[in-house]
Amino acid sequence: MFSKPKRRAQRKEMKSDDLSGRLVTIIDPTSVPSEAYRTLRTSLFYTLVDTPPKVIVLTSPGPREGKSTTCANLGVVLAQADKSTLIVDCDFRKPVIHKVFSLHNLFGIVNVLAEERGLERVLHNPLPGLNVVTVGPVPPNPAELLGSRRFAEFLGLARQEFDYVLVDVPPTQVVSDAAIVATQSDGVLLVLDAQNTRKSSFRQSVRGLEAVGANILGTVMNNVKASRGSYYHYGYTYKY
Repeated sequence: MFSKPKRRAQRKEMKSDDLSGRLVTIIDPTSVPSEAYRTLRTSLFYTLVDTPPKVIVLTSPGPREGKSTTCANLGVVLAQADKSTLIVDCDFRKPVIHKVFSLHNLFGIVNVLAEERGLERVLHNPLPGLNVVTVGPVPPNPAELLGSRRFAEFLGLARQEFDYVLVDVPPTQVVSDAAIVATQSDGVLLVLDAQNTRKSSFRQSVRGLEAVGANILGTVMNNVKASRGSYYHYGYTYKY
């Protein structure tokens, strides 16, 4: 007699886990936020012509500032421009990318680093030209895995195989993971929430990344207030 409430609870849980509505570049490709993502793509193409970044880390000062949403939508617009793109979810603490793309998260980058599976066996292909590697089983030693020789080798192989590799990592002020991966990348995009990120948090994040020699490509500002008093939930501006 308890089966019906249980099914309702399961449906509610599945709904809360579904973050596919964040893929605005697919749901509403003609919207202002989608155009903002394409502007970011153009900046990556042409602002750094001499030394174009291939492996790009996306992070933020704190949680819930839009880094995973930015990572996913940037990956989509890069693939739409015929660039072979790989998104790697390296937020071992709180993985989200698989929820954004509605993917299973049974196996992922953790299995590759543990040499249990090859990359080709954990790849998801949600769109033409776009490949996604989820986290897989949450490891007990995230920082050690990200700083390992195996992870460096993985990034080296991915750099050769794809035009762009986007790496989603935890916030800079939560754990040291972002700084560890940033040193192995071509650059970092620091995602901020225009209404909630404090200037002190932003400055602290920049100092922390610069202290390890990370190349900060720019900032991505979301939740920007529009001129008429409304808010673009996925509105972005860029500074390079």
